[in-house]
Amino acid sequence: MKALKLSSQLPLAAFIALVFFAQINSVSASPTDAVSGDHDAVARHYENLANDAKTRLQENRAILAEYEAHPYYYGRQGQDLLSHTTANIREYEKALQENLSNADLHKRMAAESNHRVNKAAINSNHKL
Repeated sequence: MKALKLSSQLPLAAFIALVFFAQINSVSASPTDAVSGDHDAVARHYENLANDAKTRLQENRAILAEYEAHPYYYGRQGQDLLSHTTANIREYEKALQENLSNADLHKRMAAESNHRVNKAAINSNHKL
């Protein structure tokens, strides 16, 4: 009898797992999913990530400043808040630098690609 109940619930569990993993794959789109060679779009993607990291960094710095101004409000949880917030600040600073670096790299690649295209267009017009 228990085997019958389990076998009737197995397709439901499989369906739920399928829907869950399908959503994960659609959410985790990377900048390499953009059209190959579209470095402007990839640069904008990294700039958006950098802006998000900057916003979160500012929020965590505000939390840290509030804690440092009034540590007595937080009691025992204050040390946890302090360590967690400083760790978040380090991670967001790191993410901000990486994203800005990647955006700059892709901007340079886009400029180089545009320069090559323009140079090729000039050469083809010159031969006419």
